[in-house]
Amino acid sequence: MIKPLSAGAVWSILWFIPIVLLLVSCSPSETPQQAGVGNLAVGGAGTIAGDSGLTGTVIAGADSELVFSEKMRQVLSKALIPGDLSRRIMAAAADGPNFILDLLACLEGDPYLWRLVDKAHALPEGYEPEDLVELTGGAYQINRRGLMLRRAAANALTAMAYAAQAEGVVFLAASSYRSYDYQVEVYARNVREDGQEEADRLSARPGYSQHQTGLVMDFGPIDDSFAKTPAGRWILPNAARFGWSLSFPDGYEAVTGYVWESWHYRYVGPELAAFIDTYFDGIQQYALQFIHQWENTR
Repeated sequence: MIKPLSAGAVWSILWFIPIVLLLVSCSPSETPQQAGVGNLAVGGAGTIAGDSGLTGTVIAGADSELVFSEKMRQVLSKALIPGDLSRRIMAAAADGPNFILDLLACLEGDPYLWRLVDKAHALPEGYEPEDLVELTGGAYQINRRGLMLRRAAANALTAMAYAAQAEGVVFLAASSYRSYDYQVEVYARNVREDGQEEADRLSARPGYSQHQTGLVMDFGPIDDSFAKTPAGRWILPNAARFGWSLSFPDGYEAVTGYVWESWHYRYVGPELAAFIDTYFDGIQQYALQFIHQWENTR
């Protein structure tokens, strides 16, 4: 069954139809400015105002401003995207319709693929995925019975494992879906063993864990040595084409809130994985913060 789009995704699609048509209609040598886009700005409640003051309509004029530039600037600022990366994203968005179309492709999918789940953004209270399936191994190994993922993630794991196996690499599935109650146990254990401050660097508080989405796989061994294993070396450059993304990369603790976890991959789908790599330097957190702000900025 096709899942309905979120209200934000519908708004984004309606908002951008005239922009996409305008950009596509421009020849390679003709910029939107030359095509007559002018005096356009994002107004309140998601409206677009032009020279005439009308809303919801693209109005041509003399200025060289892209329709969506003001919203882009707001979103990039609120999403805390660094200056150099922010400028490159603005340039990509101004270069043609590809950025818009790629963003819309992400928004058309399951909203939980791009839902921001971090130290400041929790899952809905009592959230539990409806399509969890137990992992059975095959092309990959499992370290215990009862590991579960959402169906799409489980299928993507199998596809990726077969591709790796063909090159002599075998994955070990070590940890996957965690319920809220189980995350209570994990977090409490880390607090007991390492103290509150260190526990917050190593694990999520209950309700704030990506594991609860049912879209995360921790590959074994669950320690820094994973990066140097055949599986760790294979997955880093290959994960995105199967829809997987490294959540907590090395050197980004100030951004993600967590220490480097070379073993922790989140299934985001091929469209979003490509979006992350193409526009956000492969940093999942930046892309999810951007989409979160995009959906909540009007």
